[in-house]
Amino acid sequence: MTQTFPAGGVSRSGENSCKALICGSMAFDSIMRFEGRFRDHILPEQIHILNVSFLVPLLRREFGGCAGNIAYNMRLLGDVGTPMATVGSDFGPYRAWLEATGIPLEHVRVVEQELTAQAFITTDLDDNQITAFHPGAMQHAHLNKVSAARGIALGVVAPDGRAGMIEHAAEFAAAGIPFMFDPGQGLPMFSGAELVRFIEQATWVAVNDYEWQLLQQKTGLSGPQVAERVEALIVTRGAQGSSIFAGGRRIDIPSARTRAVVDPTGCGDAYRAGLLYGLLHGLDWETTGRVAALMGAIKIESRGTQNHRLSRAAIAERMSESFGADAARVAFFGPAASPSSETELSTGTN
Repeated sequence: MTQTFPAGGVSRSGENSCKALICGSMAFDSIMRFEGRFRDHILPEQIHILNVSFLVPLLRREFGGCAGNIAYNMRLLGDVGTPMATVGSDFGPYRAWLEATGIPLEHVRVVEQELTAQAFITTDLDDNQITAFHPGAMQHAHLNKVSAARGIALGVVAPDGRAGMIEHAAEFAAAGIPFMFDPGQGLPMFSGAELVRFIEQATWVAVNDYEWQLLQQKTGLSGPQVAERVEALIVTRGAQGSSIFAGGRRIDIPSARTRAVVDPTGCGDAYRAGLLYGLLHGLDWETTGRVAALMGAIKIESRGTQNHRLSRAAIAERMSESFGADAARVAFFGPAASPSSETELSTGTN
């Protein structure tokens, strides 16, 4: 659904006059590190009888899920991301964490007879990942209704229960609320016709390079055909950066500088929080893409999806390091920065 989104949705000081409603999963992530490479243990000619086991000396349990991750990164940027999700009877520790970070939970529904969704993620030395996922309470996502939320500037339909994703997209479209379709690992659940419908309802589509190839294959649509149906198509390519197709242009976004490559889990969600920041603040796509790239780079430096803890000023300083002081001023201090803003950029701390 092509729709012009108004610039300057919230003030640059981060006041929470507008919010993003993030429909997606809340999950516990069990994250494992395989000290080898999957390619050395998976024989392509024997893929039809695959039977492999990986020794994973490192195991951590983290808070995750797309809705929680995106909301957390938006909070770091000074904005409000309101998760809309269904969780299980074991949600208590995760709830306490989100409350401590100031993330609103009024649209997080507890389904007592279920467990919260659980992801089991194994990463190899090349940062390839194999994930097993138990949906649990997420299967009841359709119980939540977009109409229950108020003061919403834009929405996100991220991986969630199948029925919930379909219904939430339709509800955003019916309400005239612009939304981002972010199918992620939920993409295989849908037929080509269903995916075309999502694209036609959405204002923006965000996928990684693998999902982009799969989306084209399943829908039969070419890149230009997808791009012409939305205001922007965003394709991420990890360390190779990302591309934004908007207004008949292709805008290539370089990756941001990283200080260490520790854990890629959740980088896509951090990137999407940067996109939402740019949309809420009326930034151009060049700047929005760079904020998104920076958030992904910051996240990859920490284990887990919600353990990186930088102030907004520190994020602005990192923006300056990666993309220059002018880009940081536009993104975080407005086009006409005052001298005090320049001083803050040069002396900000992490």
